[in-house]
Amino acid sequence: MRARCVVRPVDDENVEVRIGPDPLTSPEIIAFLQAHLDQMREISPPESVHALDLDGLRAPGVWFHSAYDRAAGGPVGVDELVGCGALKRLDEAAVELKSMRTAPHRQGEGIASRLLVHLLDQARQLGFGRINLETGAEDFFAPARRLYERHGFVVCEPFGDYRPDPLSVFMTREL
Repeated sequence: MRARCVVRPVDDENVEVRIGPDPLTSPEIIAFLQAHLDQMREISPPESVHALDLDGLRAPGVWFHSAYDRAAGGPVGVDELVGCGALKRLDEAAVELKSMRTAPHRQGEGIASRLLVHLLDQARQLGFGRINLETGAEDFFAPARRLYERHGFVVCEPFGDYRPDPLSVFMTREL
């Protein structure tokens, strides 16, 4: 049984979102991540797609979490996968936020914000003092950039193995 943290959204008391570690074995999460990769490849040229594939997300030093929702009164045991995100160790002091995705039909409900807060808390619990991310510079990614800014991220120079890319925005924040 996966340990999950329960977070109730303030705007709908009938919705329960559970966020926690995911072993990346269910067909549902595999399809969700493939849709993420496919979408990134449609939006950006190959050299500007930095999303991790399944093997990359299963690598040592990566902590993957998923978010599931079950509306109160819905079928017992039927949860809907509504989001995911991961932390990837960069060094002893920093992690990178990877694979943030909200189910397209659930965007705008605050799921990404709750998932981001969960991952920030997870990074702190793991002892990291900084979190970095790379996201797209295209208009499609504007909502993500605004989310990150609301949570204290600021634009920074490329980090790790990244190089300057006009289609990438690099952001960071202290934990």
